[in-house]
Amino acid sequence: MRRWVAVTAAAFLLGACGQVAAAGESAVRAPVADRVATETKGFKTAIFAGGCFWGIEGVFSHVKGVKSAVSGYHGGTGVNATYASVSTGQTRHAEAVKITYDPAVIRYDQLLRIFFSVGADPTQLNRQGPDTGTQYRSALVPLGKEQAAVARAYLAQLDQAKLWDKPVVTRIEAAATFYPAEAYHQDFMAKNPRHPYILRWDAPKVKALGALFPDHYRASFRTG
Repeated sequence: MRRWVAVTAAAFLLGACGQVAAAGESAVRAPVADRVATETKGFKTAIFAGGCFWGIEGVFSHVKGVKSAVSGYHGGTGVNATYASVSTGQTRHAEAVKITYDPAVIRYDQLLRIFFSVGADPTQLNRQGPDTGTQYRSALVPLGKEQAAVARAYLAQLDQAKLWDKPVVTRIEAAATFYPAEAYHQDFMAKNPRHPYILRWDAPKVKALGALFPDHYRASFRTG
């Protein structure tokens, strides 16, 4: 697998998130959550793993009420995580995105709906699109009892909805240390809008976000 990353203007080629394939994934209109999140005032955080973090970060960076989206690594072993180590698939980390959001604008259950509609295919086990390995698994990482209850309820609701031909394999994972990814991975879509991988796999996700959730869509990319 090969991924292009912007390290310098002269050296743009580096290794790993996935090859550009022939077609992107299809968006699905996931149902409105039956279990609505009850959240207190003030910014909250949540972690989502859904394949290459470029796309998940890109989607949430276009959602109203999201203050920041940070790409990183979650759920593995060891005292640190780097792109090189996680890409081996041996550390058990997943590429993930930690977002900070305002529940007065966008609730956790609404973020879940967006994630499953345009962010990640929950039927793909240890992969997303062209990217394979446990580091590309889809997972929800609730941060608190309320998020955990909402996440469990929504996964059960998706199981009952039968929106996909295959079963939902996204799992809930216990919160662990989140390691921010290297600087060149942050805001990658905003910095590299013409990158082949972004154009093929991630730009369609943002376009689908605007089409399916116009009330939640923000045209500008929220960096940071």
